[in-house]
Amino acid sequence: MKKVLFLVSLLGNGVLALAQNIHPWMIDAKKIDAANYYGITSANGMIGIVSAPEPFKVKDVLLAGTFDTYGRGRVSNFIKSFNLLNGYLDIDGRRVDNKSVSNFEQSFNLQNGTFTAKFSMGDKADVSYTYMALRQLPYSVLMTVQVTAKKKITLQAASVMEAPDLLRDVQNYYNELDRPHVNIGLLTSSAKSPTGKLQLCASTSFLFSEKHGNEPKQIHEMWDNNMHLLKFYKTLEAGTTYQYSIVGSSISSAQHPDPLNEAERSTIYAKLEGKERLLLQHNQAWAELWKSSITIEGNDQAQQDVNSMLYHMYAFNRAGTANSPSPMGLSGLGYNGHVFWDTELWMYPPLLVLQPELAKSMMEYRFQRLGEAKKIAFSRGYKGAMYPWESAETGVEETPVWALSGPFEHHITADVALAAWNYFCVTQDTGWLREKGYAMISACADFWASRVERTGPKNYQIKNVVAADEWAENVDDNAFTNAAAKANLYCATEAANVLKIAANPDWRLVADNIPILQFADGTTKEHATYNGEGIKQGDVNLLAYPLKEITNVNQIKKDLAYYETRVPTEGTPAMTQAIFSLLYARLGNVEKAAHFFEDSYVPNLLAPFRVIAETKGGTNPYFATGAGGILQAVIMGFGGVDITNKGITTVTSVLPAGWKKLTITGVGKEKKTIVVKAK
Repeated sequence: MKKVLFLVSLLGNGVLALAQNIHPWMIDAKKIDAANYYGITSANGMIGIVSAPEPFKVKDVLLAGTFDTYGRGRVSNFIKSFNLLNGYLDIDGRRVDNKSVSNFEQSFNLQNGTFTAKFSMGDKADVSYTYMALRQLPYSVLMTVQVTAKKKITLQAASVMEAPDLLRDVQNYYNELDRPHVNIGLLTSSAKSPTGKLQLCASTSFLFSEKHGNEPKQIHEMWDNNMHLLKFYKTLEAGTTYQYSIVGSSISSAQHPDPLNEAERSTIYAKLEGKERLLLQHNQAWAELWKSSITIEGNDQAQQDVNSMLYHMYAFNRAGTANSPSPMGLSGLGYNGHVFWDTELWMYPPLLVLQPELAKSMMEYRFQRLGEAKKIAFSRGYKGAMYPWESAETGVEETPVWALSGPFEHHITADVALAAWNYFCVTQDTGWLREKGYAMISACADFWASRVERTGPKNYQIKNVVAADEWAENVDDNAFTNAAAKANLYCATEAANVLKIAANPDWRLVADNIPILQFADGTTKEHATYNGEGIKQGDVNLLAYPLKEITNVNQIKKDLAYYETRVPTEGTPAMTQAIFSLLYARLGNVEKAAHFFEDSYVPNLLAPFRVIAETKGGTNPYFATGAGGILQAVIMGFGGVDITNKGITTVTSVLPAGWKKLTITGVGKEKKTIVVKAK
């Protein structure tokens, strides 16, 4: 009995799922509890729509790359866009809401990012609605509503356009375009961001199932400056089913110089494509992404969870952009939407090996901000480029002043450089390396060559940094910072050799002399004054992976045994245990690899969609950083995938008990399939 109770505790927060009948792609929420509800996000890499526990409501709509200065910190923050998928439905004059419906259920299809809700309205009707951020159209969304009448009923259905409170100077418009073959009603809004820097716009239109000329009459209503709506009436006979859809678009001046007209153009385009074509192209776009996927045989719950993590990685990123995701992706305003090492070290590697084009967009984000990174280095008295700890639209330092990580967490510069080098390693794209990658890698190497203090052979110190373990502030010779700097300097030399240009000989000299400290017993020491205190997140263990600074098996085991006991059980982010799992899988320790895999995310899950919070017991999903780390545990740990200078290879690894086979498809530029079977 005690073992059963432990399992319930471990998988708590209302997210316990039975081992049987778990669908790999569908997450079902059979009971909606508004007091214990954490929404799931339908996203296409540009728009994120966060679900709500009320019928015909969505919690938030986020638009990638849209920032302004407001609120805390005197820095740029992520801005909510117009809530363009709110609405209402009245049946025989009674509003559909949580009090009037029964059998209210929600579900989410991870395979195509589609949210569905369904319920009954007494003896009058059964209702369902589905929405999605259209994958093929970056700025557009689609919702379809279906009503089946149990008796003769009259519907009043409305599409509501609502501006978040922080937007100002809201302007609302309604226009109709009447053509011989179609009537287009456009519900449109425009507003300024808090400082007036940006213009945000959104537009929606109904798609009716009736033939042209028989559509319901549309009625426009103004409620107040922040809200207006478009509605219609429809009478249904008993036993009949009626469908209508809403298409909408959201865009800002951060993406287009004329967002008002472009929002309406995008909505008109989507409307005239029609629902069936929109759905077909949306599903085709997602199917193309899922050619790179992960299949687990023997653990249905792990399969669903891993599909969810990979869905969120795909949903929060988009090829062909210069965007890069924040720790919470497009799920909310967490961390102000800023870009940290969370991108390069945690989210980027799974995407790099499975979807290099998505990873390329993340690198483009850093390349376009290289000039600002050089200005930051100059302002601190260094050479080369020094990337900001928190970055937003422009690439200037966006860390609030009260956080010491801004001026001192310098390892981010090496993280960016190593990500650029790894992009070349996976793609072997020499043209990209010559045009963009080397500029970042070499400038970051120049930074480290000027950053070290050359106090003697094997003692080129890096003093006064915030460690990767952020509880260690203003310390000297942090293990991760030093090892990342070394890796940056070495890969800069290698990149120059690939391009057949002369490498700066100082890079290798500096790298050879940066120390990695140890305790008297040989355990790697986190920093010069470290004395065994608790750590916020992985630091030393990252030297084995991904940095490959430490390759000796006994040293890796020694460091794991020491630092795995230094991580508190609460209040720390999810990535650390994922690295423990990865390393133990490569070491062949089945039990510990499985334990840390479960521990990395299961205690962080929130109801009803098993979304991941940043910490155990936390309430700020979706923590895409953690998902990226856990996916690395699966791909690079259990799957043994390894990135080398010559491309992708594999190393020996083991699977958790109960996993019969792990198959990873679409790996690298050759789109390899990697299979690991239980031993």
